[in-house]
Amino acid sequence: MPKAYSQDLRDRVIDAVEKDGMSCRAAARRFSVSDASAIKWVQRARRVGDRCCAGTGGHRPSKTRPERVWLLAIIDAEPDITLAALSIRLREERGVQADTGMLSRFFQSEGISFKKKRAALRAGSA
Repeated sequence: MPKAYSQDLRDRVIDAVEKDGMSCRAAARRFSVSDASAIKWVQRARRVGDRCCAGTGGHRPSKTRPERVWLLAIIDAEPDITLAALSIRLREERGVQADTGMLSRFFQSEGISFKKKRAALRAGSA
């Protein structure tokens, strides 16, 4: 993953636009950064008054955690329900959009597996 640009470089680009009257694109060429970076840095400095990095990524709270009790109750009532069907039901009944991957990670964290039983996969006797 690429590193963030230094704060010194950000300040020089913003100063070139704000104090020296350069355009964002001209400042970007002068300091060898992308046009988009220079434009975003200047916009953030004008809008928020902050020259620091806005940050990347971060934690997104789980959509399924608040629905834990409901999801576990559904699995107890219908143990053979598919993740796709559960996703549709969750959206229709609770208004929560969660794909099958999200539900799979939730159930893995709860220690619940949807694997088929190995005995059911064996061929019958001849």
